[in-house]
Amino acid sequence: MGYMVLKGIEDLSLAYGLNHYDVDKPLRDVLRAYLGFEPDLKAVGGLAGREVYEVAYRVDMLSKPMLITWSVKGDRADAVWLDPAEKMVLERLVLELGVNRYPFSGGSWHEHYASLYLVGDPGISCILTITIQTAYTLQKYASNTIRGYYKNLIGVSKPMMFGATWFTEIQGGSDLGSNTTVARESNGVWKLTGYKYFASGAGLADIALVTARVPGAPLGAKGLSLFAVPRIREDGALNFYVRRLKIKSGTVAVPTGEVELIDSEGYLVGEASKGVYYTLECLMVSRLANAHGALGVARKAYLEAVLYATHRKAFGKRLIEHKLVKRDLLEAESLIEAGLVLTHEATQLFEKSSKDTPPYTPMYHYARLLTHIAKNITAEVALRVTTTSMELLGGLGFLEEYPVEKWHREALITPIWEGTSNIQALDMLEAMAKKRAHEVLVEKMREKIKEAMNAEIARKALTIIEDTIREILSGHPEVVEYRAKDILRKLGYAISIILLEGVAAKLGNRRYHKVAEVVLERELLGHPVPLLSDEDIREIVSLEDKISL
Repeated sequence: MGYMVLKGIEDLSLAYGLNHYDVDKPLRDVLRAYLGFEPDLKAVGGLAGREVYEVAYRVDMLSKPMLITWSVKGDRADAVWLDPAEKMVLERLVLELGVNRYPFSGGSWHEHYASLYLVGDPGISCILTITIQTAYTLQKYASNTIRGYYKNLIGVSKPMMFGATWFTEIQGGSDLGSNTTVARESNGVWKLTGYKYFASGAGLADIALVTARVPGAPLGAKGLSLFAVPRIREDGALNFYVRRLKIKSGTVAVPTGEVELIDSEGYLVGEASKGVYYTLECLMVSRLANAHGALGVARKAYLEAVLYATHRKAFGKRLIEHKLVKRDLLEAESLIEAGLVLTHEATQLFEKSSKDTPPYTPMYHYARLLTHIAKNITAEVALRVTTTSMELLGGLGFLEEYPVEKWHREALITPIWEGTSNIQALDMLEAMAKKRAHEVLVEKMREKIKEAMNAEIARKALTIIEDTIREILSGHPEVVEYRAKDILRKLGYAISIILLEGVAAKLGNRRYHKVAEVVLERELLGHPVPLLSDEDIREIVSLEDKISL
């Protein structure tokens, strides 16, 4: 009698061990369409498919971050212990592979965000995101006293440091205008006092961006200022306190806690009266990260599902040969690719406007509009694709020991992080009503139709965009607000169809035209998933020849 020897995660996961960049042809194609070349992210893809995959699984199951309140010497430590394997992976990503250096050293935001997508795990990606948010803000707006920290945060100077963004308070959540943390200047030093309730990176961050209200500031969000608060004070003492870590259903790899500031030393970032603008700009960095990360979670679950479908037999043939399974995979893959073009378009716009400062240009507000839309659409994609993937694995998909269940739990955070779906929808309406961002949207989409592979489909999508915007502008404000998420969804998928047709034309690949057809029929017209030929379905769902279907 033979016995199977279980060796580790390779016995639990079919996606483990693959180079996640090599097998993801849609990602490589979209990067080529936007950058004009295919960046070399093979090393990131290899790490993502092995060490990152295994470490994320291990931390989630066995090795959560732990808060160390007191040191052995009897001093307050308020530090977080990470699993050594997680720490090693973070060091490799930052120091060796430079995923946070791209936007600062001749690379692009596309390469940075594609790296987060490949990493996939929202907990690990969150640590990278809050760190690059801090670096971006310090490099752009901070005084020389504190600006140099950004080099440590992106891994070009040692020691390597982590950043954090602590804006949320218990009484307000996404309502930043209700923040009560205060900052007072004493002998040329700002001292902050308050309580931050959802503080990702608590106990890990070497420096954090913190919102606070200075004396005489007006009420509401416009009264906020932004400060950089180091972990250690000038005299070497601890500068803030971590009261506890949250117990979460996912994103376990990033410690999230409650931070108390008691006369904590801080450095004013930029002008005190513009803090809310810096904060919202900083949030645009993380909202884009959320969008790319949501797609990364969806891709991990999809890989597990499509590989399982090629292996598992039922009713005399492989799952992949059953029509309903083909339909499920086709819909899931089309959703991911719609999200890919939408997020990289938003990324392109952010990159072009990243030198803007308050009060900003129309291009910046257009980038902000697309970021709100992309954040919501990709969160929906993550939930739908991970749910479908669980179903395709049957009972195995519901077991904690197999990764698809984890990816579904991780997807649940994506509509919540960085402003809930309701907040994104309302902010989208604000960008239209106050900043006229929809005018740039219509202008740019009309231009892109000229480059579409199938102009008829692109025009249908544009008509939906124009009709939806007219509805917003002419509708009763309360009715428009009530339907804001539906409006956002309609605009998001319509934009993605035009973008997919543009990628199809630029690359000379009808595959993306077929995907645009699926998205149009299913997501905008409410029709069934189109019945494509077996050859077309195989080309779309297989991702890459390296995965044999």
